Amino acid sequence: MKKICYLTVSMQILVFLLSLAMERELTLLHYINFSFYIAGGMLLLSLLLYTVTGGFFDNISHSFRVIFRSRNKLETKEEEEITPLSEIVSLNYFPLAMAGLFNLLLMLAALAAYYR
Repeated sequence: MKKICYLTVSMQILVFLLSLAMERELTLLHYINFSFYIAGGMLLLSLLLYTVTGGFFDNISHSFRVIFRSRNKLETKEEEEITPLSEIVSLNYFPLAMAGLFNLLLMLAALAAYYR
């Protein structure tokens, strides 16, 4: 829970800093725009991590090795030594996804306040 709170607060600070740096002012519309980009990026990154850690790309890389085995003349020992991508990437996607959702909820609350 600490990591989720830390990510949420740091992304909100980043939204304010980007709004000041890029637009030279703090308005609700700029906050909504920048928080949408950052929350969307966080959610897309967490979905990518979920896909990688789930083993989807392991099957694809294994298939490529089987297809191109005759071209490269790989030995079976070399093929078994290649570590799958899901074992290399050991990042937890859950805190990033939850922080992205919290930032998205804050953006939706600001959007509701903007249109009232």
